[in-house]
Amino acid sequence: MAVKRVSHEPAYVLHRYDWSESSLILEVFARHYGRIALVAKGAKRPSSNFRPVLLPLQPLQLSFSGDAEIRTLKSAEWMGGHVMPTGEALLSGYYVNELLLRLLARDDPHEALFDAYAGVVQVLAGDHAAAQAATQSAALRAFELLLLRGVGLLPALDAQTLTLAPLDREGRYTLVPEAGLREAFEGEPALQGADWQALQAALDDLAPFVATLRACAGVNGALRTQLRTLLNYHCGVATLRTRQMMRDLQAL
Repeated sequence: MAVKRVSHEPAYVLHRYDWSESSLILEVFARHYGRIALVAKGAKRPSSNFRPVLLPLQPLQLSFSGDAEIRTLKSAEWMGGHVMPTGEALLSGYYVNELLLRLLARDDPHEALFDAYAGVVQVLAGDHAAAQAATQSAALRAFELLLLRGVGLLPALDAQTLTLAPLDREGRYTLVPEAGLREAFEGEPALQGADWQALQAALDDLAPFVATLRACAGVNGALRTQLRTLLNYHCGVATLRTRQMMRDLQAL
């Protein structure tokens, strides 16, 4: 049987593991193939062409071959376009990578989600002035929503999930694990019906990442709490590792 060869595939490295004294196993998010594993032979050697290229949060073009669970990386080229995020933005990028590693199945293509990932990485790599903080936070919320929808874990946001009753534009609704979108109890983090409807319209837009980022900008605080609870539930953890790391650093 012929070994499949893929060339010039847009991709990002999500994580890397030592495989031997000289090689690495890469967890990669590829546009047309989804999350895949690659072995980069000799990548740890000082003379390797892979060494300066296989970095997280950088747009790459990869060529690889094989039909087993772990394919063999043949070449890697940095596509440029932005610098590596730094500081809190870098930790946010690692957080996005952790979400993909936990929620994406192997070999399940998500082209629209790949484009959203490229969008959030570009935002995180931008100017780190205080004026950009709100944009970065809204970009994270937009990506979280698009990821949950992409893997089938986000209910429709323009109706109550269990009853399918329409939303009152001025009513308060909360998004919770298992029950989906429902009327909020007193004191629960919630958004107005009009906000949920705007988020659903943004998700359905032809440019969903940009539209959802804009829709998230005004509701980021309450939305962040609800999405974090939902993501932790589906990831099966109380707190994601990268989130705990951010808390620990902020406490120093």
